Amino acid sequence: MKTETIYGIHPVLEGLRANRRTFHEIYIAEGKTNQRVDPIESKAKSMGIPVTWVHRQKLQAMTGLDTHQGVAAVVSPYPIADLSDLIGHQGDSSAPLFLLLVDNIQDPHNLGALVRTALCAEISGVIIPQDRSAEPSPTVSKASAGALEHIRLAAVVNMVKTISELKKNHVWIAGLDKDGDRSIYENDFTGNIALVVGGEENGIRPLVKKNCDFLSFIPQNGPVSSLNASVAGAVAMYEAYRQRQSHVRHLA
Repeated sequence: MKTETIYGIHPVLEGLRANRRTFHEIYIAEGKTNQRVDPIESKAKSMGIPVTWVHRQKLQAMTGLDTHQGVAAVVSPYPIADLSDLIGHQGDSSAPLFLLLVDNIQDPHNLGALVRTALCAEISGVIIPQDRSAEPSPTVSKASAGALEHIRLAAVVNMVKTISELKKNHVWIAGLDKDGDRSIYENDFTGNIALVVGGEENGIRPLVKKNCDFLSFIPQNGPVSSLNASVAGAVAMYEAYRQRQSHVRHLA
């Protein structure tokens, strides 16, 4: 039986709330009693999940880190979604599809930050490549403050083929690129949209960029040539979110 260990107050609590993984056991550092940990213990007990109190050194040995915040859980692997699930999943909402394609992001902290923003901005799902990408690991869950536990994420073999499949399903592909033709404030993000955010060093890969329907840039000033990948993604996602919210209010 394959398992992994998630750690940190938010990842463990949000994992319990999302109820998408099997929790085998939760470990809490001895003496770690406060208002932040109490909900974890209470939720675990209501779900029949064993809670064990251990020395902090035990948690460090389990996670290999000292950033566990006194909480860890042995759980089933992260539930990867199928692309078809993301295309067909809009919940109870009739809103157009809004996807995030993360191309070649290798820093798990950047992926975690993007996932955290994606959940807040009502992204329908996140798509990453299986290779040359950070995986949805416990580190990503911690960096996302537990948002990874709620988000629907698919890992695909070929991002270009995935884009082709999205286009067949009437999804427009919007690449985020400093050399784009229009700023994010000039493009329309109110329909079925897949926003593509590139890697930390070189941005979107050339073939992926070539297959985007349009490229948008973020206006900026100052001596620094570009924004951090997760910050740029957050700015673009929230501009799209703003447009989509405004469009809904206009139609109401």
